[in-house]
Amino acid sequence: MAKNIILLINIVLLFLVAGCSGNLKPENLRGKWKYVKVFNPEAFPPDSVSTIELQELKPYIEFSSDNKLQIIWGGKVLSKGTYRIEADNIHFKEDLGGGQTREFPFYVSRLTDKEIVFETVGADASKVTAVRE
Repeated sequence: MAKNIILLINIVLLFLVAGCSGNLKPENLRGKWKYVKVFNPEAFPPDSVSTIELQELKPYIEFSSDNKLQIIWGGKVLSKGTYRIEADNIHFKEDLGGGQTREFPFYVSRLTDKEIVFETVGADASKVTAVRE
C-alpha cells in the first residue's frame, strides 16, 4: 500500500511538468481521469501496479474548474491541493495539513480529449496513463 501511495504522489508530480505542445490548458485538464496504467521505470527491477489492483482500487486524478486537484486511491483522498500551469508544466501545490504545503512538477508527455500520460521525476518516478471518465 505504501508503495502505491508513493507511486500516486509521483504521478501527481508528473502532471506538473507537462509538455503537450499547447494542449496543456486548465480547460483541457478539467474532469476526472481514471488510471489505467502506473509504471515505475526507475525501480529495480522496473515495477508497475497490476491491472487487477487498478480495477479494485479505482485510482484517479481530478482537476476542478477552480484549479484544485485531488488524487483518489482506494476510495480515499491520497493527495489534494491546487495546481497552476506554467508553459507546458503543471505545478502541484499539495496541501499537507496544518498550514504546510509542498510544490512539485509533473511532466505531461501526452494529452488528448480522452487520454493523458504524465510522469514524475526523481528516484521514485512514475509514469501514469489515465483516461477521461
